Amino acid sequence: MSSAVLPHPRIAHSHKLGILFLISGLWTLSLLDTAGKLLALAGYHVVMIAWMRYTINLFFMAATLAPLYRRRHGRSILQSNRLGLQLGRGALLLGSTLIFFSVLKIVPLAEGTAMNFCAPLIVLAISPWLLGERSYVSRWIAVLIGFSGMLIVIRPSGDIPPYGVALGLISALTQALLSILNRKASQADNPMVTLFYGALVGSVASTLMVPFFWTSHTPSMVELAILVSTGITSTIGHFLQNTAYKHAEASVLTPFFYAQIISACGMGWLVFGQFPDSITVLGIAIICASGIGIAYIEHKRAHPLPPADPMELV
Repeated sequence: MSSAVLPHPRIAHSHKLGILFLISGLWTLSLLDTAGKLLALAGYHVVMIAWMRYTINLFFMAATLAPLYRRRHGRSILQSNRLGLQLGRGALLLGSTLIFFSVLKIVPLAEGTAMNFCAPLIVLAISPWLLGERSYVSRWIAVLIGFSGMLIVIRPSGDIPPYGVALGLISALTQALLSILNRKASQADNPMVTLFYGALVGSVASTLMVPFFWTSHTPSMVELAILVSTGITSTIGHFLQNTAYKHAEASVLTPFFYAQIISACGMGWLVFGQFPDSITVLGIAIICASGIGIAYIEHKRAHPLPPADPMELV
């Protein structure tokens, strides 16, 4: 008689830690999104918000990550095997941040986050052409189901204005392209190098841009604290996410990315008094279900069950 193979207790514990770190990181990043929305509504330009976010992020990384990387690997964190890729990824990351903060200025937090959840579905749709991956019927079914959920979220009778929908779709597309560049960067460099270049490019580029978008009024102590928090929450959130992958593989963690919708709904309700209606919740649930479903299918495809031992069937 065959029996299910249970994971080793240490592996199971490590996976639980990884999931805990991931969800903690995602919920911390929801604080970043909340701060960005607050500042945008207060009249701060998204370039100024991004500048503070990336500059503080770079400061923390230069003080902690760069020395740690040199001790571990004996070389500078600036040494990349594909510098052009890292610079391009950093530029796209900054652009993605600017677009998403613009989305959050006009779209509720939960709906804005949900639209970004369509990014993995876009990756599945374009991967046969950009990544040369084989196309499967299951992938296309997941894409169609996911986009049907998005259509429910952005339906004409909903609360999202047309330009908010357009920005949300552009944001999801940039997230999808960023995901593809992340894959390529992970094959070329250590994740620490990729994280550092993201902060470096974002900080340098936004520093060159911010004089043209500087807000004239002096920020209050509360606004200044919120501005500073964008860099802190960004640093902590991405650190926790990076730590999660040290305890569990991507196939284990991927379904739990959708836990961010819980924090997005919670922060949207607590801070802005916005909570999605029942129809929007249905659309969000469909998007999340399609993403989790394809993650499960892809995991099964990558890790097929071994053939049964004939002796066990006797």
